[in-house]
Amino acid sequence: MSQFYQNILLLLSIPIYAVLIPAEILLSHFYGWRFYTWKETLTNLYLNLVNAGIDILLRGMALAVLLFFYQFHPVIAWHPVVYWLVLFIGEDFLFWAEHYIDHHVRLFWAVHVTHHSSEEYNLTTGFRSSVLMPFYRYLYFIPLALLGFAPIDIFFMYALTQTYGIIVHTQRIQKLPRWIEFLFVTPSHHRVHHASNIPYLDKNMGMVLIIWDRIFGTFTPELPQEKPHYGLTKSVLKPHHPFYIIFHEWGAIFRDLKKSISFRDKIRYLFYPPGWSHDGSSKTAKQLQKEWKDS
Repeated sequence: MSQFYQNILLLLSIPIYAVLIPAEILLSHFYGWRFYTWKETLTNLYLNLVNAGIDILLRGMALAVLLFFYQFHPVIAWHPVVYWLVLFIGEDFLFWAEHYIDHHVRLFWAVHVTHHSSEEYNLTTGFRSSVLMPFYRYLYFIPLALLGFAPIDIFFMYALTQTYGIIVHTQRIQKLPRWIEFLFVTPSHHRVHHASNIPYLDKNMGMVLIIWDRIFGTFTPELPQEKPHYGLTKSVLKPHHPFYIIFHEWGAIFRDLKKSISFRDKIRYLFYPPGWSHDGSSKTAKQLQKEWKDS
């Protein structure tokens, strides 16, 4: 990424790293909010560092793939404002699509589950990365390269929206003005996304714009009578183990594949939504929500 882009990201991220997170930690301690524990905070930072390391190692391959497809793009005389606006909208939509698949295909959920595994919710939760995602995330941006968006600009826009995605991981900001809540992902919307309450499962997938969730039926507001409970529907057995926290769902998949079941059901355990079971012993989010509505 060019030095100019790096400087912009640095200027945007410094307030988060140097001001907002320390302030939330101090206020949480002073007022007894109990948003932070050392073990969870250190786990979040550890996962972020591992993710960053993998991302750096694979950045060259990701760039090469996008450059390959970029050479086939049509010649479009973009106005600079239109170029960056369309890139933002396109990147944000493709992130929503990736995020939706991560929640609805168990193989990808095994990667993404790490981000949802904390039972705490604070600004450092935004650093709790899906460690293995750099292996495939860039593939979702191929359509942008084919449309003529330079790979380096795609990476920059993704990093920019990721920065926004960090600051919505907070419990202290309540509902914002209605027009903001209608258009953008807000802390209230994202608290829903991280909650394990049955009506909140697999909702509010957006990074910056919440309109994709409104369009495709995955939006749910934070309800006064339904306080979010963070984490997974089943707690992680070893939440601070450096390898278990990354690979625990892969172990669960492997155990399911060892069952005496048909090849078709083995494929379903890989590609059906998390919670699907051949014998009904566990349920998907949609099945749980149907039972919750019917009860």
